[in-house]
Amino acid sequence: MAESIHIIVKDEEGTRLDKYLSEQLQDYTRSFLQKKIDENNVTVNGRCESSKYKVKINDNIVVEIPSPVQVDIVAEPIPIDIVYEDHDIIIVNKGQDMVVHPAPGNYTGTLVNALLYHCKDNLSGINGEIRPGIVHRIDKDTSGLLMIAKNDKAHLKLSILLQEHDISRKYHALVYGTFKEAEGIVEAPIGRSQQDRKKMAIVNGGRYAKTYYRVLETFKNFTYIELTLFTGRTHQIRVHMKHIGHPLLGDPVYGSSRSVFGLDKQMLHAKTLGFIHPSTEEYMEFDSSLPEYFTRMIDKLRRI
Repeated sequence: MAESIHIIVKDEEGTRLDKYLSEQLQDYTRSFLQKKIDENNVTVNGRCESSKYKVKINDNIVVEIPSPVQVDIVAEPIPIDIVYEDHDIIIVNKGQDMVVHPAPGNYTGTLVNALLYHCKDNLSGINGEIRPGIVHRIDKDTSGLLMIAKNDKAHLKLSILLQEHDISRKYHALVYGTFKEAEGIVEAPIGRSQQDRKKMAIVNGGRYAKTYYRVLETFKNFTYIELTLFTGRTHQIRVHMKHIGHPLLGDPVYGSSRSVFGLDKQMLHAKTLGFIHPSTEEYMEFDSSLPEYFTRMIDKLRRI
């Protein structure tokens, strides 16, 4: 079944339609969305517009996405660390090397494969067969807490909390350099890099992004910090830390081009997750212990 995506423009007035959509729908390339616009599969206030159309506040954009190619996502008995579970949600502590959901060429070994085995048919269907139950994502090489919806009602409520920035998300990271201040805020817009479309960057006209950081421990040439997300842009922490001159230790994309301590994965852990439960409407907060790979690196930095 084809999917209709509805977007109401709330900011970035004056941005080209194709650029605006590529920033809002980051699972799709700009060229793919341009093609949908050219094929009249995108309407603005009920009318077909060109890619050059400049969006306006309160524009009602509808994007028709064709039905995906049928794939068979297999339930697999993969061990997962379930922190909490009830009739509506599951909180999972994801390992550093686990991919969250299948993608072309990689349909096995993911968190979704494991969830399908654990939950059987009890997962939200809002994100389709490739991402059932997945409300938000973290990178393959980022460990830590994720929430999964077991029904559509819970999924919708959690998605609204995300959109309105009403979910508390705190990360722990190891970064290059030392800080003059004990805490700070990074506010810089994030969008697709013009040099490399696979990467995100600080760009004029990008989506508003805000990150708070707090120093937890200082080492020689490195710092252990806690980060709180006020927004949830793709690669937000990694891009913001690079922007202020403190890229994540081990980050193969936004960090140093040379391997330090033999690392090829960013030192980033989603440690705390807090939100209003979709049914009980009570605030819940979960905290995960730092994984061994993280504590081992802290011990190494302390000895330098």
